Formats: sequence, structure tokens, C-alpha cells
Amino acid sequence: MKTRIAVASTDGKVVNQHFGRADTFYIVEADEDTMEYWFVEKRNAEPVCHGGDHEADSMKQAVRNLSDCNYVLVSRAGMRARCELEQAGTGVYEIPDSIDNAVDKLLRYIKVQRLLTF
Repeated sequence: MKTRIAVASTDGKVVNQHFGRADTFYIVEADEDTMEYWFVEKRNAEPVCHGGDHEADSMKQAVRNLSDCNYVLVSRAGMRARCELEQAGTGVYEIPDSIDNAVDKLLRYIKVQRLLTF
């Protein structure tokens, strides 16, 4: 099964951005069965966090910009961003690590969750 993951990263190597401050997301597609992933695109974003303030319209637009992704990998995500993304059907995971390791951890977690679901 294929899945899309948005990764908040400044360099395309490490998950190192807070969701609200991220101006770039690296979009990857992964095959949950083979545990392989590949780069799809580098997507620019408008940061929604400005000194702790968040405009409702900006947050909703940021979520819409990632609506084709099943998951978001970030170093941190505030409760509001987490709620907005999850309501839109996008899982949020804080895994500050190399992108390789973070995607691997997420895919393993997904696999375990599916095994535990009756």
C-alpha cells in the first residue's frame, strides 16, 4: 500500500522543523509493504507561526496545502496544528531524526498498528 508523507525539513536530510515555522516540506511516497520510499517533490509553504500567533486562515491553508499527504513528520507540532491536521485526516508524528530513520520508524509503526487492529 502506498502512502504520502510530508517532511518538515530545512535541508531534505533531517526532520528539523516545527510545523508552524516550516517553509519547506519534502514530500515522499512510501510503499508500506516493502518499506521503501522515494522523493516526490519539494513543496514551499508559508509559515503559520509568527511569534506564537497563528491566524486561523493561515493554519487552514497550511493544512489544505498538505491535504494529499497521509502523514506529516515534524520536529514539533502545537496542539492547534495537530488538531487541524488530524481533523483533515493527516496523521502528525514528531520524529526529529534523519529523514531515512524517521520514515522507517513511521512505516514500522504503521505496520504494527495494522497488525493490532482487529
